[in-house]
Amino acid sequence: MRYLTAGESHGKQLTTIIEGIPAQLPLTKEDINHSLLRRQKGYGRGKRMQIEKDLVEIMSGVRHGYTLGSPISLVIHNDDFKHWTDIMGEDPLEDNKPLRRVVTRPRPGHADLNGAIKYGHRDMRNVLERSSARETAARVAAGAVAKTLLHHLGIEICGYVKEIGGIQAEDMPHLTIHERQTISEVSPVRTLDNIAEQKMIDAIDTAKREGDSLGGVAEVYVTGVPAGIGSYVHYDRKLDGRIASAVVSINAFKGVEFGIGFEAARRPGSMVHDEIRWHETEGYYRETNRLGGFEGGMTTGMPIVVKGVMKPIPTLMKPLESVDIETKEVFKASVERSDACAVPAAAVVMEHVVAIELAKAILEQFPNDRFPILKKAIHDYREEIRRF
Repeated sequence: MRYLTAGESHGKQLTTIIEGIPAQLPLTKEDINHSLLRRQKGYGRGKRMQIEKDLVEIMSGVRHGYTLGSPISLVIHNDDFKHWTDIMGEDPLEDNKPLRRVVTRPRPGHADLNGAIKYGHRDMRNVLERSSARETAARVAAGAVAKTLLHHLGIEICGYVKEIGGIQAEDMPHLTIHERQTISEVSPVRTLDNIAEQKMIDAIDTAKREGDSLGGVAEVYVTGVPAGIGSYVHYDRKLDGRIASAVVSINAFKGVEFGIGFEAARRPGSMVHDEIRWHETEGYYRETNRLGGFEGGMTTGMPIVVKGVMKPIPTLMKPLESVDIETKEVFKASVERSDACAVPAAAVVMEHVVAIELAKAILEQFPNDRFPILKKAIHDYREEIRRF
């Protein structure tokens, strides 16, 4: 399985093409739209979410509610493009017609300056339109297809917020995956801790009043993944490494942890590794899950627990200083529509990129042309390792 996205923040549309999804998988646009709607929610979001109502159009690869095995193409139209036609249109400019809204002032914390240097753009709108977090809508669409595949294989996944602006939610190890899904959906900041929830909201309000922004930590929790997915044989087949790469590729994410993560550096080995147990009906399991469901680059059969660190949104109402690339004069960075905090939405994005990597690994390891055959192969594998 692989996928590509295309499109600019204020362009006509976002496009996703997914290759390698088995034939005969049940899939509807409602499965995808549900995920896109979740991405747009969350306390602290800006006005852009009120302008765009992300809805997908399935252009190919699905017929009468089932995948065909051919590439799936998805489109998310940009309703705001009508206001940006002169700026973002593909037609050449008329002679002597000036280019509107040329961007020569790079914003700290964005891709503007580095992208302009790399590709030789004197108008940094050519950079910021593609580097925008708007692209994550296309990745969520691809992830929604992956999540549908996983769901029909008995694998459930949930993303939620663990921390915003230094306010940490308590661990809730007793909660089932379905309880996590339910609680996070009704929380304005997508957290499982209702005490921390109000503190997070207050912190976001304070940051917004002060023209600042907040980052935080999102966590993704996955159940139903059998042991042995991934591989220890080559570095690029280690599934935790692939998930880590996917998480850090999300806009503004700067770090990843599995299980207790960096806390492992502060503990002795006896308080880090998970003791192995065996049950006559369930098979092997771990007494604890400090390693977050991974050993040796492979799943252990325990829940996968991965955290991602998101920096604060760099577009600030009290802007930082930068330098104009044409005049070299110092200026305060421009202020466009921005979020005071996007961690709740980022938790949804993280959930979907993790789903993509899990789906990729499963499709690499098992027969993948027809979904019914894949489903049977997974069932048989679960039975085999249960009796191992």
